[in-house]
Amino acid sequence: MRHLPPLSALRVFEVAARTTSYVEAGRELGLTHGAISRQIAALETWLGQRLFVRVGRRMVATPAARAFATEISQAFDRMTTAAGALGKLEAARLLRVSAPTTFAMRWLIPRLSAFEALRPEVEISVTTATTLHEELRGGFDVAIRRGIGRQDGPAWPQHRAVHFLDEFDVLIASAGLLRQHPVARPEDIRGAVLLASETRPGDWADWLTAAGLPQPRSRHRVFDHFFVTLQAVTDGMGFGIGPLPVLEREVQLGRLVAPLPAIRVERPGYHALIPFDVDKSPSLEAFVEWLVDEGKSSATGSGDGAG
Repeated sequence: MRHLPPLSALRVFEVAARTTSYVEAGRELGLTHGAISRQIAALETWLGQRLFVRVGRRMVATPAARAFATEISQAFDRMTTAAGALGKLEAARLLRVSAPTTFAMRWLIPRLSAFEALRPEVEISVTTATTLHEELRGGFDVAIRRGIGRQDGPAWPQHRAVHFLDEFDVLIASAGLLRQHPVARPEDIRGAVLLASETRPGDWADWLTAAGLPQPRSRHRVFDHFFVTLQAVTDGMGFGIGPLPVLEREVQLGRLVAPLPAIRVERPGYHALIPFDVDKSPSLEAFVEWLVDEGKSSATGSGDGAG
């Protein structure tokens, strides 16, 4: 007979290693911190070695434990797939999606009715992250984040990443502001109020470089988050730098104008991130495929006609 470690302890260990937090693992699994500690200790006793070490106030998985967790995640995936092949047809279910706030408000949510029409049995719950690179801590079936891989390894080692949308930054403004301050060439923004965000500190510098302009001596107004800056741009308080195709509907509806669409700064694209241990249900796979299709459609519709 196979001499297997306790499966309940393996489940707890995989979640704790993925979330890098006993507290977060407890929240995801509905267990107390003490229960998490006991399960980890039982698995360490069975294996005969430490799996976590204390770093400050956190328990961090050792390199060997992280590699072990990846193998365990993949094993759970295979068991889930095998069970699904023999199990019941999928019933109505909740699909939890985590996405950056602006992306969720301006790109994802306006399109969700199309997915719901395709899969009416699926209920989508969207939670938002206030920054593009907010740490992934579980509690979702799929997360949407912007980024690229790193030279020292995958950007999201505990997740399968599916790229579905490219992004580039352009100059944006309200139609009312452009009537007062027309812009036909980059030099025309001199003397204008430039609106910036703490969460996107390099946007103006990168765009000005792409436009061949020096760093400005114009007035700056800086807001804490981009979705606040975006509202200020929509209200005509000044010029901003905004992402397309995320804001393509705002441009199509006339709420925003991209007066110089040919001057653009390429940004890392968006990925759907699926935890290795999550239930790979038909609903989840359908949602990811839908994101890819919507990304292709969005890229086609946000060409040089943005202005």
